[in-house]
Amino acid sequence: MEKSKTMKKAPKQSGLGKGLASIGGYFAGFARDFAKGDIWVKLSALVWGAGSFARKQYIKGILLTVLEALFAYLLPVTFWPYMSKLGTLGTVQQQRVYNPETRKNEFNDYDNSFLILLFGVIGCILLLVAVILLIQAVRNARRVQELSESGKHVNSFKEDLADLLGVKFHRTLLSLPVLGVVCFTIIPLIVMILIAFTNYDRNHLVPAKLFTWVGMSNFNTLFNMTADSTFAYAFGRVLVWTLVWAVVATFTCYIGGILLAMFINNKNTKGKKFWRTCFMITIAVPQFVSLLLVRNFFADAGIVNTICKNVGLTDWLYNIGAIPTANFIPFLTHPTWARITIIMINIWVGVPYQMLIATGILMNIPNELLESAKIDGANAWQSFRSITMPYILFVTGPSLVNSVVANINNFNVIYLLSKDVYTTSDQLMANANANEVDLLVTWLYRLTQDQSNYKMASVIGILVFIVCAVLTILAFNRMIAGDKEENFQ
Repeated sequence: MEKSKTMKKAPKQSGLGKGLASIGGYFAGFARDFAKGDIWVKLSALVWGAGSFARKQYIKGILLTVLEALFAYLLPVTFWPYMSKLGTLGTVQQQRVYNPETRKNEFNDYDNSFLILLFGVIGCILLLVAVILLIQAVRNARRVQELSESGKHVNSFKEDLADLLGVKFHRTLLSLPVLGVVCFTIIPLIVMILIAFTNYDRNHLVPAKLFTWVGMSNFNTLFNMTADSTFAYAFGRVLVWTLVWAVVATFTCYIGGILLAMFINNKNTKGKKFWRTCFMITIAVPQFVSLLLVRNFFADAGIVNTICKNVGLTDWLYNIGAIPTANFIPFLTHPTWARITIIMINIWVGVPYQMLIATGILMNIPNELLESAKIDGANAWQSFRSITMPYILFVTGPSLVNSVVANINNFNVIYLLSKDVYTTSDQLMANANANEVDLLVTWLYRLTQDQSNYKMASVIGILVFIVCAVLTILAFNRMIAGDKEENFQ
């Protein structure tokens, strides 16, 4: 008993510490299996199927050997020419040279920096996969050796295949989605991140020009104001507006949707199906159509301005100094008015969607809770504050976090309402190809599509990812912490 009291508790490892320990244990296990294994286990490091052939697992051995041959061909022949140039991203620029055999000017054997970066990254990933497969081949050969020496049954190829379609079917199902995520998400993400450390822009467009590594230069450009660059000035303002927009757009639609659902589902409301249908129209019509129409409605010469002028609202706003001209209300052409208008239009688009979610949740709130509150003397507001709203927050917490992140990347509303309408009068913003109503994602789009400034767009993309990741981690830790399910059971 005294001994247990004097024992010290082992220090808890962080997630990173556990991950490093797991990786270390994996390689240590490989070294141990390689050292203790027989000659066939050691040969498996050279020929992946050697251990399988030695234990009469011929089909498995053939498959492993063919897979090794495929890697042995692809890596040196297809990908190594690109991997070897990753350090410089190419040195031979495109140019036309005269070919005396064909008597024509032909392109030389030039380097393409983007292809070098892309296929170099793929090659490095394939090399990592080959190393992991090599380690697995050695460890599997050692495991089969131990089974054979102990007299235990060693699975045949048919039995392994049956396991993949049976007890290990989850791995079989996950293999294709994981491959898709690696090919279409992870690899493009790595390439995008690496572009942030290059000078890939309009002056270095492939294939005519080469781009190369510049280290942290682009990050210094974004954070440090200079006479030649106003990115730092624009970034601070765009980031603040992005965060304000994300919070305001999320919670206005969220609260509005809940209130609308409660009003429609109230027992005293008549024609509930009619009201739901009316608000559902904004979801049924594609945003590409509805937002462009609304943009025309609120244009300086649009129908809304015409009505406001006829009823005298425009003149009144001009007289009190709310608008700079008496001819129209600058709904989408003045920074402050444009931001307010965009938020209001987003409420019109987003509230019906939140209304549908809230309707389903309201219908599942336990009636016992509401009846108990009524018996205890709680009024409608107290029941809403103490039961309805906490229950909705508990159920929609993850969705609320997702809505904040989605609004940070809400491209459609901002771009479609401001495209070809809003023009900034701030020269410093214009020099950075941004404007006052841009989000980080729309600014990134303009930099790539209009200016071909891929290096700065990649830097902004990294920062968008960091902002979304931090907000998501903090929010989920707060919402998921503890066991709150008992409160609603």
